[in-house]
Amino acid sequence: MINDNLYVEAHVLQPVPSSNLNRDDSGSPKTAIYGGVLRSRVSSQSWKRATRMDFRANSEGADWLESHRTKRVAHVLAAKLSEKKPSLDEDMALSKAVDVLKTAGVKTTKDKKSGEYLTSALFLISNGELEKLAEYATNNEKDNWDKKELKQVINRNQSLDLALFGRMMADNPELGVDASAQVAHAISTHEIVPEFDYYTALDDDQAENQSGSAMIGTLEYNSSTLYRYANVNVNELAQNLGGELAVKGVKQFIKSFITSMPTGKQNTFANKTLPQYVMVTVRKDTPVNLVSAFEEPVKSRNGYVEPSIEHLENEFNDSLQFVEEPLLTAIVTKKQNKIDKKVANLNELLEKVSEVLRKEVADESNNN
Repeated sequence: MINDNLYVEAHVLQPVPSSNLNRDDSGSPKTAIYGGVLRSRVSSQSWKRATRMDFRANSEGADWLESHRTKRVAHVLAAKLSEKKPSLDEDMALSKAVDVLKTAGVKTTKDKKSGEYLTSALFLISNGELEKLAEYATNNEKDNWDKKELKQVINRNQSLDLALFGRMMADNPELGVDASAQVAHAISTHEIVPEFDYYTALDDDQAENQSGSAMIGTLEYNSSTLYRYANVNVNELAQNLGGELAVKGVKQFIKSFITSMPTGKQNTFANKTLPQYVMVTVRKDTPVNLVSAFEEPVKSRNGYVEPSIEHLENEFNDSLQFVEEPLLTAIVTKKQNKIDKKVANLNELLEKVSEVLRKEVADESNNN
């Protein structure tokens, strides 16, 4: 177990063209007022989901990278039970799943419309936890199910996203998992102006004597250079996953966070971009969100990326008046910058981070 503080941070600058990545209840792109001006905003939950989906897409079947965030946990568990014991029919497997979840303290209620057994809120459970839960229910008779043992089974074999983002269980805190990562809402480094696309759609087979559109509508969008920030408490992650997986997990999280993107209106705008600047730090004192670099919005008629880099790096240097120099600072960018910490590419950055973390985790383990 790691006793000292150990944090990994990712600072990302990413230009996004006309897009509607993350909508509010009216369908408009989410925004925020910061520094007295309107900014583009993408919620942390939106980018967390994109990151989680990237874990799954690159899991290659590894349980620690796969999970389910669902109200249908009883039905997912029932499928696992049927795999373990093919003699169970669908109804028997579902009944057993509902019972074992109830014993563990996870309440499900039959939905009147769908007839499905649902939890009251989304429940995040790893494939490893599902596997062990199904094994327990299969290998033990119902009369011998022990509530305490079942809770322990559920809290073992966590997935990376569960260990990073946590699990909230207000009515059953013993099944809760403390999050080891913090993800900020991404905001534009500059003021934005909302824009509207007026569109029409024609009916391909309308009569020749007819004219006009079959559909008319408007769609709000904006474009921006986003500042994105996240940090991981390696201490907490190691408690959730163990030291070796924690190092692998941080590496995977950084990669997925940097390269993933929410898919809102992606087919409409084809707005998938890559960051133009990434700075990753490893610290032992405290994480530092550098969004204050943009409290005074960047102003430019020649693009926002390079002046945003200058603002961010100036803020990073200024922050060293208050906090310690990081153990590691590594930067990936092809743009002009002042901090002499560049590495060639993302892979080299990830290897440098992993090298520092492996040493720190090993040193702490040897001291215990």
